[in-house]
Amino acid sequence: MMESLDDNYARGGFHARLEPGARSAVLVIDMAMAYFEPSSPLFADVDATREAAITLLGAARGAGVPVLHTSVRYQTGGADGGVFYRKLPALSVFDEGSPLGEFAPGVEPTPDETVFVKQYASAFHGTALEETLKTRAIDTLLICGVTTSGCVRASVVDAVSRGFIPLVVREAVGDRADEPHEANLFDMSAKYAEVIELSEALDYIAATSG
Repeated sequence: MMESLDDNYARGGFHARLEPGARSAVLVIDMAMAYFEPSSPLFADVDATREAAITLLGAARGAGVPVLHTSVRYQTGGADGGVFYRKLPALSVFDEGSPLGEFAPGVEPTPDETVFVKQYASAFHGTALEETLKTRAIDTLLICGVTTSGCVRASVVDAVSRGFIPLVVREAVGDRADEPHEANLFDMSAKYAEVIELSEALDYIAATSG
């Protein structure tokens, strides 16, 4: 008899529990108009993701939990985008000055929140995110944003590789199709992160605030 997926993963010890740490931040990944504007080549129809992220951000700000953001920006023509820009030509929507690179309504950074500008998938690649987290003694990241199979996943893998505990908030991440979204949530849960419900994230924020 062929082994079931659940049995295979259980035998391998996947989906072990990562306990959250003592000090958290919310990491908002690439919540740009490019994913919310229907005319955009990167449109992902993820408005429910944005609404959940708004709830998460409201709770974090109210509790004094740091909120950090990423955005994508390229020189016109993508000279600083390397192979990634060549592989995905639609990234030109993030060329300097494009309105599609602006933050979506409701998830804009406040004046005191740091924005890390990146050219590649991971929030850590080529940015000062790791140093900022360490300086602020942050050990846990509540992660929201887009897309689940792209920049969210890349950031999660880099986070755990650097010793941070990634908590992916299920309702607050999204993708352009259910199949890559669910497959990547499953795989991140198996190997790299805790995938938690929005209600769990709100409880964690409340329990660790102050």
